[in-house]
Amino acid sequence: MPKVKEITGMAPLPHYVMPDESEPEYELILEQLQNYRKSLIGSSFYYVRAGDERCCLCRIVHGGGKVFFHEMVDHQKHGISDEDIEEAVKFDNGSFALPGHYHISPRIEQKLRVLYDI
Repeated sequence: MPKVKEITGMAPLPHYVMPDESEPEYELILEQLQNYRKSLIGSSFYYVRAGDERCCLCRIVHGGGKVFFHEMVDHQKHGISDEDIEEAVKFDNGSFALPGHYHISPRIEQKLRVLYDI
């Protein structure tokens, strides 16, 4: 992902890096999520990323086949508990090609659809 500079007082979109300062593989993540229809809720794809110390819910907004925006979501503000996140990791069938990345569970999907499906 190219570096973004601030232009005309507007701050760039969040840009995340891994602990080793490498960039996440956005395009591969998006490709994996597009093959799993339950990940698309509203206009965003959701997945769980597991780190060394904790797991987090992530959201990707796509446009034109590319990643437009990526963020780590405060799952508790969406009614999703830490146990829900841990359950998604524990019961995942391993279909995500990237290590440490997991599809959302049916329970998380249900909670997000209540909020974002119109």
